[in-house]
Amino acid sequence: MNPDKKKALTRRRFLSTAASSLALPTLIPARALGRDGAVAPSNRLGLAVIGLGDRGNYHLSALSAFKEVQVLAMCDVRGDALQRVCAKFHERVGSRDCAAAQDFRELLARPDIDAITVAAPENWHAVMAIEAMKAGKDVYCEKALSLTVAEGRAICDSVLRTGRILQAGTQQRSDPRFRLACELARNGYLGKLQSVYVAVPSGRRLLKIPPAPQPADVNYDLWLGPAPYKPYRENLCNYNWYFLTDYCAGWIQSWGVHHLDIALWGAPELAASTVAVEGTADFLPEGDADVSFGWKVTATTPQGLRMDFHDDAGGPLGHGVRFIGDQGWVHVTRGGIQAQPATLLDVRFKPGEERLYRSDNHMENFLHCLRSRREPVAPARVCHAATTLSLVADIASRAGRKLVWDWNKERFTHDEAANRLLSRTLRHPWHV
Repeated sequence: MNPDKKKALTRRRFLSTAASSLALPTLIPARALGRDGAVAPSNRLGLAVIGLGDRGNYHLSALSAFKEVQVLAMCDVRGDALQRVCAKFHERVGSRDCAAAQDFRELLARPDIDAITVAAPENWHAVMAIEAMKAGKDVYCEKALSLTVAEGRAICDSVLRTGRILQAGTQQRSDPRFRLACELARNGYLGKLQSVYVAVPSGRRLLKIPPAPQPADVNYDLWLGPAPYKPYRENLCNYNWYFLTDYCAGWIQSWGVHHLDIALWGAPELAASTVAVEGTADFLPEGDADVSFGWKVTATTPQGLRMDFHDDAGGPLGHGVRFIGDQGWVHVTRGGIQAQPATLLDVRFKPGEERLYRSDNHMENFLHCLRSRREPVAPARVCHAATTLSLVADIASRAGRKLVWDWNKERFTHDEAANRLLSRTLRHPWHV
């Protein structure tokens, strides 16, 4: 065949094929265009979850309920748990787009991740949150905000310096019952506020946390992170870390922060200037756990407002938060709200009375704030205050003497021994 004729036929065939292709409709999935209730990928928020225990699994479940969110990665130093949770998540969402990593720094390096959630033990919170904000990520950080007062202050400073959003996992601020109790207290419906009662669980008493072989799938050095190196102990990475002060101050802090946050929300006078703090605590006489399992602590303002902080077993009014005035009281828990007189629960607030930040879904509030750049309902500064109050209570109960806490200086007055407990040395190379 004439080469010129062959070239012409090839060109005609190409043009014919191209024309046929142009005549056919191009099929683009509705999800890619944001139709049928879906959100286009370009409009979605990219999230990653660090720590896959109970709270981390809750984060995955909560985030996957929002169409505007795509969970792009998850992280846990426990390799087997990481692969198991990731496989279940892929099955649930019908996609394999979520990556798995044992080192959280891999997530921070990804430009497509807009925000992270931190559900690692408390000894990691400050380092992870600050490194994420430095990398341009917004943060949802579980409570307590930090392991020490100094680390909490470093987180707050980082929020101001970077302009990032940080929502703390003190989710009771998104519960209308807790908000109502605080509004009643702040607007004078209880009369003059005289005291605030707080009681929380103290955790399971563990006499022994024996040494154990390090699981082969765990990156133990990375699990320890800024904590001092010590040999692995039984069930350390899953639960027992709660009761060793290298990783957590115990439930006086880790559970206490929830209800102390509500106490401060309803009675801001408690954090206005100084408080005199004193109390006692119950430590196990032997064994490995070095946190308290029972406590009775009071904090009193210069104006005479008193907060009584107990573990549940020792609290005379049961679990929860009670604001007590000279004309009535309101007692609130996650299970309900009571008041005396009962008519307080039917109050209709008047124009001009103080109404608190309204959020009815904690994770949704975080996601909205990622777009609006509005401060969330539980920002770093308020969780830092509640975390600080829990740590001040712990330090006072260990000291066995009255201490005076200065909120403005974030120091104890004239007590350097107590002030040395406000920070810790972080293991190299970690810092805040």
